[in-house]
Amino acid sequence: MMETGKFPVRRPTRLVRVGKVGVGGTAPVVVQSMTNTDTADVQATATQVAELHRAGAEIVRVTVNTREAAMAVPKIKERLLQWQLDVPLVGDFHFNGHKLLAEVPECAAALDKLRINPGNVGKGKKRDEQFAQMIEFACKYGKPVRIGVNWGSLDQDLLARLMDENARRPKPKDATGLMREAMVASALESAQQAERLGLAGDAIVLSCKVSGVQDLIAIYRDLAAKCDYPLHLGLTEAGMGTKGIVASTAALAVLLQEGIGDTIRVSLTPEPNEPRTKEVVVAQEILQAMGLRAFTPMVIACPGCGRTSSTFFQELASDIQGYVRAKMPEWRLKHRGVEAMTIAVMGCVVNGPGESKHANLGISLPGTGEAPVAPVYADGERITTLKGENIAAEFRKLIDAYVEQKYPQHS
Repeated sequence: MMETGKFPVRRPTRLVRVGKVGVGGTAPVVVQSMTNTDTADVQATATQVAELHRAGAEIVRVTVNTREAAMAVPKIKERLLQWQLDVPLVGDFHFNGHKLLAEVPECAAALDKLRINPGNVGKGKKRDEQFAQMIEFACKYGKPVRIGVNWGSLDQDLLARLMDENARRPKPKDATGLMREAMVASALESAQQAERLGLAGDAIVLSCKVSGVQDLIAIYRDLAAKCDYPLHLGLTEAGMGTKGIVASTAALAVLLQEGIGDTIRVSLTPEPNEPRTKEVVVAQEILQAMGLRAFTPMVIACPGCGRTSSTFFQELASDIQGYVRAKMPEWRLKHRGVEAMTIAVMGCVVNGPGESKHANLGISLPGTGEAPVAPVYADGERITTLKGENIAAEFRKLIDAYVEQKYPQHS
């Protein structure tokens, strides 16, 4: 494991520029997301890109599957710039990308990166020709490329070749081992082909997405050992709700702790009426929990037990967590370093005062049999005591005052 001191150290990789965002090198791990709108609907897609970006997505991918979608991309980019949002856009191409870019070259010009799946660019001789056409557009317009291998659309010709080679080995690999080998080979061989076609090595990002946690870990360990391209991490088809969150976290946390990964996406299936932005929040929380980045003040709260007399501390913790997230767009512009702030909301005297003292700002609510007062601590010192019906509003005011006093204004 690559580790120095408290936090994991990432493996050295090339730096790829995606618009104004750096991926790899010494740049921080980047959060990505993808729209689920019909890209041909300019207003809906631009609105969702804006929502994802405001939630924290630093790069957003859009499907480019039809001529109408390709024609919409420059309009989407223009709409975002009108809203003063310079969001790097990635075009996601499958099957017909070579045709769409030839028919609508302004699409390539408007995008900040192309995503090519080597398993979906064609078969046999057409595969090489159509892959070359995609790379030609990337070179012509100076765009980086993510070569994104997916186990659900693995290059069947490559897989057949590896199966033949595997059969001749003294100790053949099992089906799982062969699939993992094929994923890595597809990514590396496609990257080498792209470089032979003229694409610069520092314009290539690789990904090898599967839906199994142990498969993902094994594949990326192998891939990281064999190249210095930046790697995009993500558990594909992670699923819905807690299953998707837990599976994605389990896989990505292991790799990030080993220094593997330069950009991530958490591919959650949204629950009915759930915002697409949830996957962005989860990605940020993974990176923040790992100590790799800070995005928003962390709210520390106890789980509750028989000593906690009500659900008020849970409601307050939820209220405060929502409040700081809502305030972050404003704070981020005005106050340097506020994203590293910690706030404790505790439910009784057992750990409440101690946790509150360890946080930048903390409140210890009364538990069963305790006096109906809530001491508040700032930087380890008790500063006031709250009581009554307005504790939540008064604590929010204390948070605002602390931010104003402790975090310097941007010049």
